[in-house]
Amino acid sequence: MTERHGAEASPLGRTVSYRDTYAPELLFPIPRQLKRDELGLREEALPFVGADLWNAYELSWLNPRGKPVVALACFRVPAETPRLVESKSLKLYLNSFNQHVFADHDAVAATIAADLSAAAGGPVGVEVTPLSQRPQRAFGYPEGLCLDELDVAIDSYQPAPELLSAGGAEVEETLYSHLLKSNCLVTGQPDWGMVALRYRGPAIDRAGLLRYIVSFRGHNEFHEQCVERIFCDVLARCQPRELSVWARYTRRGGLDINPWRATSLALVADERMEVRQ
Repeated sequence: MTERHGAEASPLGRTVSYRDTYAPELLFPIPRQLKRDELGLREEALPFVGADLWNAYELSWLNPRGKPVVALACFRVPAETPRLVESKSLKLYLNSFNQHVFADHDAVAATIAADLSAAAGGPVGVEVTPLSQRPQRAFGYPEGLCLDELDVAIDSYQPAPELLSAGGAEVEETLYSHLLKSNCLVTGQPDWGMVALRYRGPAIDRAGLLRYIVSFRGHNEFHEQCVERIFCDVLARCQPRELSVWARYTRRGGLDINPWRATSLALVADERMEVRQ
């Protein structure tokens, strides 16, 4: 039986001709609920809030005199939107701006915001900054403990929530790992990232958490879905009173995706970029 993931008819994994004239119809939305059903999540009672932060590095258009403008862009897609946008379709959509004339970067941002909001089914925040404005990016490491030097034996390469446990006195800490790897749900191509957990509750067993993170190494799922799975597994198995999970995936096709899920909007993710991005 063919797996249902919503991207069966998308351009992902296919040879596609690039369009260089504005084509919003290229955006391919995927219902989030298809994968949330696997986690037992109901749309009206999600256990998290959050957003997917996209960074776009390959954005260009023509000014009214036909001269190219190049820019960076950032898109914030709320976790409660009913649909995510498949990444290759977003890449193709952004490339369709290449030969299109826009009055200025504000017009570009407004156009992208309208199109992404329609695709996602809710308001998407968009920032577009021409390189002529000399935008800066903040890189750094989470202010917490990196688990990667723990000397652990690992033999599970599919998500194994049974590896998670917690107990003892309540703590408040941030734990992170650069060893997150999963695979594209459609093509099987590897996705590399850093994942961080900030929580307050019984102390999470660090060796078990690292083994659990590595267990995604053979797993096929989109970035957003992996982070939601991690959040739900940690919440169920470790029962923290507060939890925030975010990932920083390396870029592919001029895009990186950085999902964040938390028990409260007050538990904001550290938005500094990972060094590999």
